[in-house]
Amino acid sequence: MSIVGGLIGSALLTHTGNETFGKLVPFLILFATLLFVAQDVFRRFAGSHLDATGTGKSAHFWGAIAFQFAVAIYGGYFGAGIGILMLATLGFIGMRNIYEMNTLKTILGSLINIMAALWFIGAGLIDWPRAAIMTVGAVAGYYLGSRYSQRISQARVRQIITAIGFTISGATFYKEFLR
Repeated sequence: MSIVGGLIGSALLTHTGNETFGKLVPFLILFATLLFVAQDVFRRFAGSHLDATGTGKSAHFWGAIAFQFAVAIYGGYFGAGIGILMLATLGFIGMRNIYEMNTLKTILGSLINIMAALWFIGAGLIDWPRAAIMTVGAVAGYYLGSRYSQRISQARVRQIITAIGFTISGATFYKEFLR
């Protein structure tokens, strides 16, 4: 889902404008953060029938797969906040260990970004000097995040993710509507 969705989203970006979509971004990030915060409540309310591994074949699982596909399209198109969206999705399919969720989120996000990058390279849309700087920052962030996040309690990691989500949402609301 991440590969196909990332490819579709990047293709859409090269064929459409992003002004309207940019106006939706603050709402999408806020929605993702609220989903992440409330996933336990939603899981209890929905009465999920997942097995112990979190890989049950319920409607919730397939709904999460469809949601991941939508996240991948969004990620290929714009990308902001996909990590929080994916963490919310993983929570809905029954995953509870934040370290495992972060690992899977990183893999899925990498697949989305690789597909988008390949599409943009093929379309000749890459500013290579800036891309090189961003790549160094992303690799350093992935390495440091995966290395040091496991030294922090799961509850604290969830708090940090929530704080980052609300901060990014607030910043994008400010940028789009108040500036």
